[in-house]
Amino acid sequence: MDPRPSCGSWRSQHRQVTSMSDFSLILQEKPMSPLRPPKRSVRKAKEKKCTFWGIEVAEALHWHGWELGKEFTKHLSLKNVHMKTQKLRYRPPATRFFITVFPQPIVLSPGMSLTLPIIFRPLEKKEYEDSICFEKPEGEFSIALRATLPRHKLFFPDTIQLPLCAVHDFTEASFPLCNVGDLITLFNWETASPFHLTPVSGMLEPGSECVVKVTFQPQMALVYDAIAVCWFGDSEEWKRTIKLRAIAKYPRLLVSVLGDLCEDVETGDFRDVLCFGSVAVGAAVERHVEICNPSMNPLFLDLFGTCHSDTTKPAILQPRHLSWYRTNMARGLTFYPPDILSSMLRAGKLQMDEYRALKLPPQVPEDKPPEEYPYIDPMTEYFHDGITSDLTIFPPHISVSVREFDFGCCVRLQEVEPLPLCLTNHTKGKITVTWTCRPESPFRVTPETCDIPPLKSTAFRLIFQPSQLNTLYAAELEGFAFYKVLRHYSNIEEDSTMCPSWCLTIRLRGHTFEADRQHFIPHYVLDSPKVFPAVGPNTNTYRSVLLWNVGTSPITFCMNQDICPSVLVKPCSGYIGPGAHQIFLLSTQPVDMATHQHILSLQLNSYPEYTQEILLQSNGESLLLLLEGDGNLYFKPTCVGTSTTRTYTIKNCTRLPMHFKWKIQESDSKVLSVKPATGVIQPSEALAQLWTFTPGKETKYLLRSWVSVWRAQGSSTPESPESTRYTLRIIGEGALGTIGAQEEQLDLGNILVGSLQSCDLVLLNNGTCSLNYILHVEQMITGPCDPEEVLSDPLALELDHYKGMIPARSKAIVQVTVSPARQLHYTWSISYTISTPKALDPANTVGEQQALCCVVATGIYPSICVTDVCAAGSARGISKLHLWRLFALETLNQYLERDPTSAELTYRVPTRHSICPVPPVHTPVLLDFNFGAAPIEAEPSVVILMLENNGVVPVEWAFLFPSDQKIDVEHWAEKTEFNPSELHQMRVQENQLFSVSPKSGRLFPEQEQTVQLSHRHDFIGTDRLPVLLKVSHGREILLNFIGVTVEREQRYVHFTSTKHLFTPIAIGSSSPPKQIYELYNGGSMAVAYEIQLDSVMKIQEENFQHPVFVCLNPRGEILPGMTSHIEWVFSPLEARTYSVDVPIHILEGDSALITFQGIGYDPHIMGQTAQFDQVLSPSVTPGSSKLTVPGQTAFLSQHRICLGNIPVFSKSSRLVFLNNASESEAVIFAWHVGTSSVSETLQIVPEMGVVQPGDGTHCIITLQASGNPCFYNADLVCEVVMQQPLAKYEKELQEWEAEKERQTVEFTITEQDLGAESNLKQHARSSSNSSAEEKLTKSPAVTRQCKTLPPIKNLPAPNPPVSRSQRRHLMDKEASRLWAKPKPPKSHLLHLGVTARSHSMDDFLSNFCSELPKYFLCRRLKEMVGDKAVDRRKDEGGVRTDPVLLALTGSSEQEMQVVTDLLAAVIRGLLEDTEFHQAMSRSLDEPLPYFHQVRAAGSAKHQGRKRSPGGSSRASLSPAPCAKDKPGEEEEGESQEECEMSLVTSPRAAGEEPPDSLRDILQQEQLREEKETITRLPAFGNLLELVLENTLQNIMVEASRGEVVLTARPRVIALPPSSTQRGISPAMPGHPASLSHKPGPGPSLPTEGKETEGHPQINRSA
Repeated sequence: MDPRPSCGSWRSQHRQVTSMSDFSLILQEKPMSPLRPPKRSVRKAKEKKCTFWGIEVAEALHWHGWELGKEFTKHLSLKNVHMKTQKLRYRPPATRFFITVFPQPIVLSPGMSLTLPIIFRPLEKKEYEDSICFEKPEGEFSIALRATLPRHKLFFPDTIQLPLCAVHDFTEASFPLCNVGDLITLFNWETASPFHLTPVSGMLEPGSECVVKVTFQPQMALVYDAIAVCWFGDSEEWKRTIKLRAIAKYPRLLVSVLGDLCEDVETGDFRDVLCFGSVAVGAAVERHVEICNPSMNPLFLDLFGTCHSDTTKPAILQPRHLSWYRTNMARGLTFYPPDILSSMLRAGKLQMDEYRALKLPPQVPEDKPPEEYPYIDPMTEYFHDGITSDLTIFPPHISVSVREFDFGCCVRLQEVEPLPLCLTNHTKGKITVTWTCRPESPFRVTPETCDIPPLKSTAFRLIFQPSQLNTLYAAELEGFAFYKVLRHYSNIEEDSTMCPSWCLTIRLRGHTFEADRQHFIPHYVLDSPKVFPAVGPNTNTYRSVLLWNVGTSPITFCMNQDICPSVLVKPCSGYIGPGAHQIFLLSTQPVDMATHQHILSLQLNSYPEYTQEILLQSNGESLLLLLEGDGNLYFKPTCVGTSTTRTYTIKNCTRLPMHFKWKIQESDSKVLSVKPATGVIQPSEALAQLWTFTPGKETKYLLRSWVSVWRAQGSSTPESPESTRYTLRIIGEGALGTIGAQEEQLDLGNILVGSLQSCDLVLLNNGTCSLNYILHVEQMITGPCDPEEVLSDPLALELDHYKGMIPARSKAIVQVTVSPARQLHYTWSISYTISTPKALDPANTVGEQQALCCVVATGIYPSICVTDVCAAGSARGISKLHLWRLFALETLNQYLERDPTSAELTYRVPTRHSICPVPPVHTPVLLDFNFGAAPIEAEPSVVILMLENNGVVPVEWAFLFPSDQKIDVEHWAEKTEFNPSELHQMRVQENQLFSVSPKSGRLFPEQEQTVQLSHRHDFIGTDRLPVLLKVSHGREILLNFIGVTVEREQRYVHFTSTKHLFTPIAIGSSSPPKQIYELYNGGSMAVAYEIQLDSVMKIQEENFQHPVFVCLNPRGEILPGMTSHIEWVFSPLEARTYSVDVPIHILEGDSALITFQGIGYDPHIMGQTAQFDQVLSPSVTPGSSKLTVPGQTAFLSQHRICLGNIPVFSKSSRLVFLNNASESEAVIFAWHVGTSSVSETLQIVPEMGVVQPGDGTHCIITLQASGNPCFYNADLVCEVVMQQPLAKYEKELQEWEAEKERQTVEFTITEQDLGAESNLKQHARSSSNSSAEEKLTKSPAVTRQCKTLPPIKNLPAPNPPVSRSQRRHLMDKEASRLWAKPKPPKSHLLHLGVTARSHSMDDFLSNFCSELPKYFLCRRLKEMVGDKAVDRRKDEGGVRTDPVLLALTGSSEQEMQVVTDLLAAVIRGLLEDTEFHQAMSRSLDEPLPYFHQVRAAGSAKHQGRKRSPGGSSRASLSPAPCAKDKPGEEEEGESQEECEMSLVTSPRAAGEEPPDSLRDILQQEQLREEKETITRLPAFGNLLELVLENTLQNIMVEASRGEVVLTARPRVIALPPSSTQRGISPAMPGHPASLSHKPGPGPSLPTEGKETEGHPQINRSA
């Protein structure tokens, strides 16, 4: 043995004889602890307590040792262990033998107890039993009252399981034997071998006990299951049994030391001391140990030990270390060396369990317990080592590249080439590897000792040095790998971190036989089986093969597994000394029931001629079960309410045990049952089963059941393909009664989620017998939900009782209570089953479930939405669409439509639940309500919302400020330290900067209510306040109220966001549309802005000078309270997202950096998914006016006009009505279009006017699209003011201005001022420039009769004082002394939004071709828009929008030169191409086609003159009529046609005068040509469109006034025939006669039209 120290070997597998072990060598099983009851009296044990709905009470009261004629009292204690007060009643015992106090209500506070006396009065010598019943709202419970006579009774466990025992050994267990009776008892035990009980007999006093010891001493390895009988009593007339169970096995290991013993060692059967005796220094002594496995099962051994040297002193390895190591390995901690584990243990990264094994700290919450070392089958552990097979149980710590080496034939003894060996360290620590070998061995490994760093590999060399020729060599070398830190015990801080070494085994062989020499002839005995044991398919089966060397020379062997890969062999190669033997373990897995032949090739002594073939067979055992009676089971006819049982036998006809399981159809499960339904049938065993037939209806039954059988090995289940199913037919007969419902469907309608609603379900029994029923409810939830998620929802329907009885021909009422938990549609299917009257177990119900009725209901949450919004006060200049964005109302409505979260339903109604200034929030939804900005002391910004209940149940809503959610506490309990956020909220609430009116309300379905939100501008800065919008039993949404107040002279632009996203544009678009970015002036002064375009130009340079972003008006001015539109053009070059950061500078104000983003997409790739060209009407605004500002009397018929997608140069008009709701005052209105760019495209007629009381007027909104595609988003403001206040204001203003003029030119000279010339001059100078604020002296002319009027002065706002009341007082005092300038009456602003998107004609035809006839193209506008408009826009500071021109302008000189050269080459080539010239000439000389000759002559002549002035004679004819002179005479069509054809085909000589008829024809043709020319004029098309537009508008206006009823049936007026009417039949299309038709009584509508040069040609009546 190598003297080097080692920590022992781990998983040593080089002893194939003993194979595998389950660690019995180092661990001993602990005996089972005896079963003992608690050490207390049996009577006290009987009085154990139970808890019923929070009431703790004893299960029963027992009376022992009572006598006749006396009273015995016991007290029943009831204790309230619940957290709330309990109320209950009780009923006294029914018999007269148990008496208690008169029943009265009992009230128990939490933790309180009540004692109720129970008196027992026996009259006879017998046992008594009664009960006392207690009633609670939740239900009833009863306490048993028993009085028993003295009797013999023993208590001991029913079963004793003894520990595992080896054959010829013994184990013991004990149990207590207690006398729980009232009499002295004798006992005597009877038991069978191999069990023995001590004491066998004895006597016990009442309440005493003794310990009985059970001894198990088996003689055979079997499973023992015996019954011991205990006879007890006075004459041992009573008996009771106990089951004794134990398992006996052969001894697992026998260890014996071979050779002579030492003198001080005693002799015995087995020698367990290994004594080396006295060994001289430098000498070596060997001892051998024999390990024998006497059992039919293999064992896997772990051999380990510890040795020391002078330099290396490792810690001694104990069995506990091995146990810890297994647990640590299962938890993946053995890959760390002990020093790292110790440091992790100190740092708290590791912990110890109760067995001191290492584990990771538990997670919070603990998901699962730490891993434990599992039980591993020995054969599985033996074969799955990563070498024999590719599988391994645990990852290896160190791996070997090759385990078996064959040097082959090595004739040259000194020139044998070494073989490489590689070891890989898979751990996180440094490992030392030490190889052991005998000194005389020809094989060795170099280096013998080596350190391998963590996660590294090291190469070794295997050296073979044979000493003689013609010899066989073989050896098995062992190497031990261990953490280097284990070399000395002082490095180990904690025992549990120790890790034993790992044993590395390699096998080497070679020979030195010369080519002409024969190898040693092996002499051996091969004991090989022929057949593998029977197993099921796909199950491993094992066999062993014995190879015994009976010769005098060694034998080397090698098993070639490549020939038979279906069989695993271990070991595959090795060396057998003379007289020794080797055991091979074989493993295979049959895949089917067919017989498979396996041929193994065993080569001996490295010589092919010494090859032995081993023949084996394997097959899978099929499943075969025999059913009694050929698979038929008959039951006698059975009445309803009873059951019939019968035994039925099944038999296992195979050599293997099998599992079985009966499968009964769900519909038959209430009728048929079997016991046992599952189990194991041993080979050739017949098992009798008990079948029960319970009929459910009055009919004959033919039932089928299936039994599935499968093997116990593997993972087979009844549903697996490996199982086999047999069918059993069951025949029986029975009867059934039925129950019906009075209503098949109960519709409860809409129910609030979380609330309760009840109804009555009436059950009917129309049969002739009473029926006991059990009701069942199945729930189905439908709607927009996840079906898998709602399956786990609890049942939302409850019945007041589920069991009951209905007499014959009667009914029963069941109360149904529904409480839906989701906003979905619920359907409950109620079914019933009939139970037998005697059956107490619900499992014995009769019949299957039958449908009774269904209950439907819909769970809903209260729902509200915002349908409209308007502004007043300082926010009245904000458009409706902008308000919708500032308050995120569209997102708010989306959130309100969703179901509330569980946290939001913590408080279902508004509740004061917090003591903090800032209450906690239970909703994940947060929205900003942005009131915009206004100067200080300005009117409050008022926003009015229209709330509507869009649900089906009444809804209660509330806006909760933080103070509304705070609980009022005493002053001493309030918090005194606040953070800045809390202080800010307190200031906002105390000064009432934000207000909501009303703050709460209740709405019925489809009911509406207005809510006014306001922000007061009393303090400069940004005010914020979290307000909770609470819908009772519904959603909670946190609204962040935001308002900005600026100084009066501050120039402020309100930026709602720092990002803006343009509408996606298709790449390759020749004319991308203009888009709008809005800037809102929230201050009181005009603001000048300028957009810095440096970053835009940088983007253009990065995109090959292509203008991706273009700003058309980078500078401008925004009036106070108004919104400016910044026009942008986004032209993407690629299909990607563009982004640019653009600074917006505000003159004398704060600037901002806005990120503009645009998305370019490829329409050819996206296809129909690209819907960015669609312009839809916003769903956020209503179609009619429903929301008004207080005091508003005028209303618009609609607040938004969406024209959708329109072509360029189109003209679109809409009609809007302005109605005056006042019955006494007229209103004056005036439209404000806004910016100049909007006024150029939008026209309003009339722009101002007067609407009389109760009357209305119409306004025509006309949008004339420009030539450039763009987005139109205009906010038209209609300012409305009452006429009488306006007239009064104008009158007062004239008087004020007259007085101002008078005070300007008049002054008074007094005697005190005669000498003050300088003062006079100064006064005269100031008088010439005085304003309304100056005070002038009185005039003498005026003072003769009355005092002068007070001086005129504009009242400036004084500096705000501390108090608001003081400020108001000073202003009132100042106003009383001065004559203030009259203020204009307050006007109301009505906003009208107009949106549209114009497309170029090519884009419009490609996307909206079918809609082109709906639009009128204004040709006059088309001609006006050209280079002049582009130049004008450029002069105004804008940028050209034509991408081609912009690209050419931004191109370099080289690029311009390339374009010039290309165009010059193309033109030069055309000029030099003679064929091109000839083709052009031929095209001019081509004859007229036939269809061109048959057209109108006038058109041909007209085109002929235009084409060639010197052409045919038709162009030079003078006009002459072709018809007769008399206009009233009619001409026939043939003559007219001949005249025209002659005009076309008959040539005349030059200068020939035409006849008169031809001159008339030519005159008519000339007149028709002139008319055609007129119809082609743009003015004519515009006139027709205007006439049609005015006609339709007049009809709409008359209809709105009630003058015309558009839905009335048309009237037919019969006119007398007119004989004087003459007409000319139309001679050709376009003739003037084709434009006339009979006039009607009303306005004429278009009857026929065609397009000429892109403009609609509409024919009207003359």
